[in-house]
Amino acid sequence: MRHESMPTSLIQRDRARLWHPYAAASPDLPLWEVEAADGVRLRLRGDDGTQHEVVDAMSSWWSAVHGYRHPALDAAAKRQLDRFSHVMFGGLTHSPAVELAERLVEMAPAAPGLPRLERVFLADSGSVAVEVALKLAVQFQTAAGKPARQRFLSIRGGYHGDTFAAMGVCDPVDGMHSAFPGLLAGNVFAPRPPAAASATRDSLQAWALEVQDIASAHAEGLAAIIVEPILQGAGGMHAYPAECLRELRLIADRYGFLLIFDEIATGFGRTGELFAADHAGVVPDIMCVGKALTGGYLTLAAMLCTGEVASTVSEDCAGALLHGPTFMGNPLACAVANASLGIIGDGGWRADVARIGAGLTAGLGSARELEAVRDVRTIGAVGVIELHDAVDVTAVTTAAIRHGVWVRPFRNLVYTMPPYISTAADIQQITAGMTAAVAEVHEPSTARRGDAA
Repeated sequence: MRHESMPTSLIQRDRARLWHPYAAASPDLPLWEVEAADGVRLRLRGDDGTQHEVVDAMSSWWSAVHGYRHPALDAAAKRQLDRFSHVMFGGLTHSPAVELAERLVEMAPAAPGLPRLERVFLADSGSVAVEVALKLAVQFQTAAGKPARQRFLSIRGGYHGDTFAAMGVCDPVDGMHSAFPGLLAGNVFAPRPPAAASATRDSLQAWALEVQDIASAHAEGLAAIIVEPILQGAGGMHAYPAECLRELRLIADRYGFLLIFDEIATGFGRTGELFAADHAGVVPDIMCVGKALTGGYLTLAAMLCTGEVASTVSEDCAGALLHGPTFMGNPLACAVANASLGIIGDGGWRADVARIGAGLTAGLGSARELEAVRDVRTIGAVGVIELHDAVDVTAVTTAAIRHGVWVRPFRNLVYTMPPYISTAADIQQITAGMTAAVAEVHEPSTARRGDAA
């Protein structure tokens, strides 16, 4: 019997058994082993055994806002481990979950005279939170005597997750789910709002009128409007004016739709306000949060809704919101989330985000001079270099690592969402590394001039 030799390095073993996000099995793309993570830095080992210390410009997909090995989060996890790490949430409760719900309700967007978000459903992940929100909206409309309202109004360029209902409200053409056209719900899509940097009164009015017409034409079948407020994330890092949220609130109220804000990427300070909804003074009927909720330590998300939505569904014949994950309200995740929200609740994030935003604006300015660059934009602690053409992901990632920065480009975007604890020097390293990587890979003449010098 012939025995094939087994791979020995961790990266080789990974390639033999694991599947990575949006990648083929056993891909040829470079892979780096994380040997350590501390503060805003990762220590990486490459395929060839070389080591690199890099600043994490991604906050581990926008979640590790407090950095790695944060003492308050570490302590919260250890304390909860000494009590219990998990119990079922059906028929049982525990203090970490109750405290977390109270914190979320206290922090949630609010405005005088508007209903508050006051009921919390804890979920496993952002995609699941969106699934729950969509199910809740349909159950609400059925309980309100409008069972035909089974579809959703979303906007082009949106991204809400990879599970099936969530995929159904993502951009149907430019999204990442075109392989499943026969399985996704037939929802309704309005145009992407005008870009914040170039919007005019006329363009905003034209957009609002078009959304109004679409909503009117499909009103009898729509349960809710769902959007990422202020900033569309994985759909293109597109920032748009706060006025658009106020228009959507008016349209939802006019036709009896619920308004769902997907704040999974934007929540907890990323755009410069605690929630992106706060830019507009709008309170949604349902809101989803995740990512930064636990500071990147454990997977956890939440859906919040108004008391009216909760009571309408609860008083219907079903008598329940029809969802219940096994790990719902996991005590360990809730305990860490409470510690994370405690840090955010101290308010220091606002100055941190403002400082980071100023550093990103200044540091990325020189990227505008590159011929390959279409646009450079920032909002809060988000910085984006948009290219005319698709990014060479492997080459740009590798070049950025040589400059001491970890980025994960996609489509035609090289972007950063750094941890809030990043210093001015960290931000300078991130922006310089991003700009240099784009220049080296997508501006060959620039690279040659640099070599000649």
